[in-house]
Amino acid sequence: MKNYKDDFPIFAEPKNKGLIYFDNAATAQRPQKVLDALESFYKSDNANPLRGLYGLSVRATEAYQKARAVIARFVGAAQAEEIIFTRNASESLNLVAYSYALANLKAGDEIVISVMEHHSNILPWQMAAQKTGAKLVWLECDKETGEIPQAEYNKINAKTKIVAITHVSNVLGTTNPVKQIAALAHQNGAVIVVDGAQALPHIPVNVQDLDADFYAFSGHKFCAPTGIGGLYAKRELLEKMPPFLRGGEMIEYVTREGATWAPVPEKFEAGTVNVGGAVGMAAAAEYLQQIGMENIAAHDDELAALLVQKMSQIPHVNIVGSKDGSKRCGIVTFTIDGVHPHDISSILDSEKIAIRAGHHCAQPLGQYLQVPATARASLYFYNTADEVDRFCAALAKVRGWSGY
Repeated sequence: MKNYKDDFPIFAEPKNKGLIYFDNAATAQRPQKVLDALESFYKSDNANPLRGLYGLSVRATEAYQKARAVIARFVGAAQAEEIIFTRNASESLNLVAYSYALANLKAGDEIVISVMEHHSNILPWQMAAQKTGAKLVWLECDKETGEIPQAEYNKINAKTKIVAITHVSNVLGTTNPVKQIAALAHQNGAVIVVDGAQALPHIPVNVQDLDADFYAFSGHKFCAPTGIGGLYAKRELLEKMPPFLRGGEMIEYVTREGATWAPVPEKFEAGTVNVGGAVGMAAAAEYLQQIGMENIAAHDDELAALLVQKMSQIPHVNIVGSKDGSKRCGIVTFTIDGVHPHDISSILDSEKIAIRAGHHCAQPLGQYLQVPATARASLYFYNTADEVDRFCAALAKVRGWSGY
């Protein structure tokens, strides 16, 4: 693949000269195409959409509707109305928990989640269980491979009403077999909720092929602006669900006694919507599709495999999870003997290398693996083999710089 770094103005900034950005699992950078789309909307078409009858508002409405259609195609939805715009994946998951789970769960029901979930796909289900009397059931993963053993899926049974699973772990990089899990959930009369925040930027996703009932994602993970994300949900489920938030734009009619709701998807988008963010997210999706998600997936796997290979040769560096870099979706989490992950991050920052350190909003996984804090290097399609070499050269010196 060609070097796409020139598409990203942040790397051309003098203060960022030589920067190795390996924190893509936290947020990706924005290409010029996305910045241009944002600027064009706010300079030429900015207005409050949906209700205005004048030309500027009509153009804003059209831009918003077009963005929804682009995102629907990007995730493989059957229709644009199955895309709800939210602030991020966390809000999308909360929408499902408050609107679907609270209306459908009862005491004795079970919610199946995995130990590798991000807090955003744990806390909403803890809330739902506490409010309804349902029970959380945990799928454990193999500590060496990072994969969920087949026997664990026996925990999905007739009591299961919701299966909430990450598509790709933000710590282990594991890609879970969502299509097979969805089939098992449906066989038992349950719905499947997928946290796609780490998957959508890196691998081709088709929600219809996966047969996901709900699929949550954040735009900033795949080169879109912050503050915009989405939820895919099957239309028949959305039609039956009550609104999550109430306010302007999501109503059809209001009286002193009550209200009727606007049709899907407006029913779930209360208040003035983030048109600029939606336009930027659509531009990011189109940009990635031009590169080709298959090409991005292949590049990320190849680069991560190279990274794991080189890191494995450095004494005292311990990779957490699978040692097969091609199965990590560009995410490599590690520790260094005797050096706290925060110190690893700070030392590498002095070499203009940006990585993440901490529990990565996945504390139950850290407790399970008995590694409460780790360092994480996460790659994307604009990273290069040369950057991997420079990263590993610096990594090999960390213990020495720490006084060992």
